[in-house]
Amino acid sequence: MNKRVSTLAGLFLILLGGLLLLSNVVLPLLGIRWHWGIWRLWPVIVVGVGVFFMLIPLLWPHKRGLSAFFIPGAPVLATGGILLFTSVFNVWEAWEWLWPVEVWSVAVGFTLAALFMRNVWLMIPAIIVGANGLLMQFCALTGWWEVWAVLWTIEPLSVGVALLVAYARKRRSGLLVAGTILCAIAAFGLMGMLAVVAIRPGWWVFNMVGPVLLIGIGLVLLFSHVLHRPVLRDAVSER
Repeated sequence: MNKRVSTLAGLFLILLGGLLLLSNVVLPLLGIRWHWGIWRLWPVIVVGVGVFFMLIPLLWPHKRGLSAFFIPGAPVLATGGILLFTSVFNVWEAWEWLWPVEVWSVAVGFTLAALFMRNVWLMIPAIIVGANGLLMQFCALTGWWEVWAVLWTIEPLSVGVALLVAYARKRRSGLLVAGTILCAIAAFGLMGMLAVVAIRPGWWVFNMVGPVLLIGIGLVLLFSHVLHRPVLRDAVSER
């Protein structure tokens, strides 16, 4: 493990040093005028740290505990990528619509950790943080921040969906009941807010969300017994 870590760190330092040597020594000796400052690549350091974190669980897949490195690795890598883009092209104002990437990248880290560690409980924060991050990204891109007046229901909905995902794995009836109740509250809450809040042009699509949620909840309840039967059969066969 120490050998692989030192190899990764060594390769990163060699790459960074090579870029600096090219900019500060080689190009001036060749008489090449380098108007674009190499200093703009400083976010490569942040990207390298993020890549390092992401590679650790990939290089040692048999050690599931190392998959926790995905959780800090994803947002660090996302931060480095945004910094590199804004620095290279000198478009720092892009942070106005790219900053939500910081939020939903945390959800990506939790999702990868859940998959590699085979721990469904990590999907709960992944879904909750991811839903909020994606909604923030939508608002940042469209400028429709007032949409939160009706889409605050994303909070109970994300928790409900997370519990239903956990139920699909654990088959515990309490998770099914709690998840469907929260999703139903979100659906009725959304339809109620849409009836009260004035709808602006372009918001018509949100009118479909509540009914679709109710249909989805009905389908979950309808087929939940089908999902539950194999588990009971397996338990009986094991006995």
